[in-house]
Amino acid sequence: MTNPDLVKKLSDTIHQIAQPGKGILAADESVATATKRLESVGVASTEENRRRYREMLFSTPGLGEYISGVILFDETLRQKDAKKTPFAEALKHQHILSGIKVDSGLINLDNTDEEKVTQGLDNLANRLQEYAALGACFAKWRNVYTISKTTPSERANIINAHNLARYAAICQNNGFVPIVEPEVLIDGDHNIQTSALKTTTVLKAVFEALKLHGVDLKYMILKPSMVISGKSASPRADIDTVAKETLSVLKETVPKEVPSINFLSGGQTPEESTAHLNRMHQLAGSTLPWNLSFSYGRALQDPALKAWAGKEENVEKAQRALFKRAKLNGLAAQGRYDPAMENSENTDFA
Repeated sequence: MTNPDLVKKLSDTIHQIAQPGKGILAADESVATATKRLESVGVASTEENRRRYREMLFSTPGLGEYISGVILFDETLRQKDAKKTPFAEALKHQHILSGIKVDSGLINLDNTDEEKVTQGLDNLANRLQEYAALGACFAKWRNVYTISKTTPSERANIINAHNLARYAAICQNNGFVPIVEPEVLIDGDHNIQTSALKTTTVLKAVFEALKLHGVDLKYMILKPSMVISGKSASPRADIDTVAKETLSVLKETVPKEVPSINFLSGGQTPEESTAHLNRMHQLAGSTLPWNLSFSYGRALQDPALKAWAGKEENVEKAQRALFKRAKLNGLAAQGRYDPAMENSENTDFA
């Protein structure tokens, strides 16, 4: 990459996002997913209610102390708060950068019903230019991989890796830092050793494709799954084992040039995802070559969503719940979290 203006833009974005003790809030739920979430607390999923919910999240006092970026959905990037300030601008006031989900969702991989491929490369460069004008400076693309005796297959690995790499290259050429998200699903009864093996295969394919497509690893963010037992496994691996296996896989597969690894929570409870991240830092100390942090959606939002339940009188309570989870994860991203903090009131904002 030789364009100095482009390099500076990408470098500035990475520098702000990859701050120790800060992470990314994933608020890029599609309308369909947002509908499920809102209806779970008895709120109708109208465009206005989705806007109100996101305003409650984004206006949380002090959020920028522990959140450096927010991933938005197309609808959300175009919305404004009650004062008619675009969300991207309102987040900027909290020193939070705005990102955008640019993939178009999943379809079945041809000739299979059990593996998925992600759509959205068509006209991506043009869409990025529009999103830049709306205030976004980084993007996200998600692939998913199912673990079974036959999956993920070599074909799915190769196709998804190259789609991720093409997306990342297009992003960088348009001044966007790409979040590369290969999510290995926890559905199933597989043990953690199987998860480690499959995740290693996925990540190796991704980085081979990124190299082939000329992606500059210094200006990207990896958003992987933690290496964790299948949710139906019995027994499931404990916190120490998850942390050790995840660190082992990352050290084997992720080049040191990658500036930041921001985990997805992937079906873990808020407390589990915080504890696992924290233990990784405690085990690794200062030896990691990358910033190791979080990019959680449900694990950050769920306590706030349940506290809010669509009621204006619950906004402050909900914001305190979000701030608490952001702070606890910020501490975990430095190895400073203690489970006793879950019951402490000292994590409330002033």
